[in-house]
This record gives sequence, C-alpha cells and structure tokens, in this order.
Amino acid sequence: MIFLTRLDKQQTYLNPDHIVSIEETPDTVITLFNGHHFIVRESAKVIISKIIAFRAQVSRRSQPPVKKHFARHRKKQFRSRTLNKDLCPLDRDTPLSSPFHSQDH
Repeated sequence: MIFLTRLDKQQTYLNPDHIVSIEETPDTVITLFNGHHFIVRESAKVIISKIIAFRAQVSRRSQPPVKKHFARHRKKQFRSRTLNKDLCPLDRDTPLSSPFHSQDH
C-alpha cells in the first residue's frame, strides 16, 4: 500500500494494483478499476516513485533469505576461480576461435 494525502489533508493508503490512470491537471487525479476517483496532493512523479518503491519492497520480501554459510561458500568459489589462473579455460593471450554456430558439422 502507498501513503497518499487528499486535498482536505486526509491521509489514506491506496493499493497501487488498483490504479488505472494518474492524471495531472492542476490537481492529481487517480482513477481506480472500480471507477472511483481520488484527488491527491502528491504529483504523478511522486506517486510513481512510491509505487516503484512499494513493488521493490514486495519483491525483496518474496525472495527466500540467503543463509550465511551459502554466501560464504559462493564468495569462496568466486575467489578461487578468479584468483587461480589454472582453472580459467580461456587464456587472454590466445585469440578466440570462431563461434560454435558458424562451424559446419
């Protein structure tokens, strides 16, 4: 839910999934799916940034938590592969061969 202020200074929360359009005449008018209109003090840019922040928060909360020992393991793998030149399949001094899709079989 996003926090908005109506013109009469009444504070309200609005579900951004129900918004159909936002019009910026001298006042900002929000139209919902059910046909209701809200006139609010915030500009369209502010409302859009609040919607983006809300969806980012929902997306972050929906991801499973990363366990610390998994994160350490991934960091250790990354360090070993980037620091150890023997494991790297490509040598930077040798030119690359032609791409696989261009080879005739």
